[in-house]
Amino acid sequence: MNGDAIELSIIAPAFLAGVIVLLTHIPLGALVLKRGIVFIDLAIAQIAALGVILAGIADLEHAWAMQLCAGLAAVLGAFLLTWTEKRWPDVQEAQIGVLFVLAATGSLLLLAHNPHGGEHLRDLLAGQILWVRYDQLLIPAIATVVIALLVFRRPLAGVGFYLVFALAITISVQLVGVYLVFASLIIPSLGVRSYPARRRLPLAYAVGICGYAMGLVLSLVFDLPSGALIVWMLALLAIPTHAVGARRHRVPKPAKVVAGAFDH
Repeated sequence: MNGDAIELSIIAPAFLAGVIVLLTHIPLGALVLKRGIVFIDLAIAQIAALGVILAGIADLEHAWAMQLCAGLAAVLGAFLLTWTEKRWPDVQEAQIGVLFVLAATGSLLLLAHNPHGGEHLRDLLAGQILWVRYDQLLIPAIATVVIALLVFRRPLAGVGFYLVFALAITISVQLVGVYLVFASLIIPSLGVRSYPARRRLPLAYAVGICGYAMGLVLSLVFDLPSGALIVWMLALLAIPTHAVGARRHRVPKPAKVVAGAFDH
């Protein structure tokens, strides 16, 4: 097997994992921007990561067990955020931030005496997308299709929004890490917000797919962390995309554009 074939065997499943993540995260990211709760993805992703850490502490090393713990943690976080939104809706973004920092510092405390804690935490944050295998993608792919059908076929609100969001984050956080979860949700949607509604979804997918492809290739070429490079490629593509859209499409009410989402 030559070098090109080896590199393709590494990039192909990683790229497919990125496409699976983008399938649900781009429309969900638009909903997040519309609702004005940008940091919910970081909070839920960090809570899911906390679930993975708790599974490791309990010696639940099987992939399904860790996925279950991550899912349960994320769903509990979703129910908590649903309750806080009903109780104190005027400070929901602040409550999301508090939940994120509690989950993040809780992870640090749980891993404080683990000799490999720093490495484990780095993997959860930055991800290990280059090491994803095809056999890891079957269940996430099936679950992603189900979630995508829910997202596209009916408007999500209340507890339904938080639960679907939590499940989508649970699937993606172990594939690509917390940083890429946030970047996949927010950056493409920000980049296309100045375009007409009918063009935002395909353009956001183009930004996301090209960003993942470029980041993965460059990470192999320069031997740099793939997750970090993908985040930067997403941003570098989203910036000129937004600039072109802002120049060509003059919108009379910019405040609505900033908070806009993909119209169904």
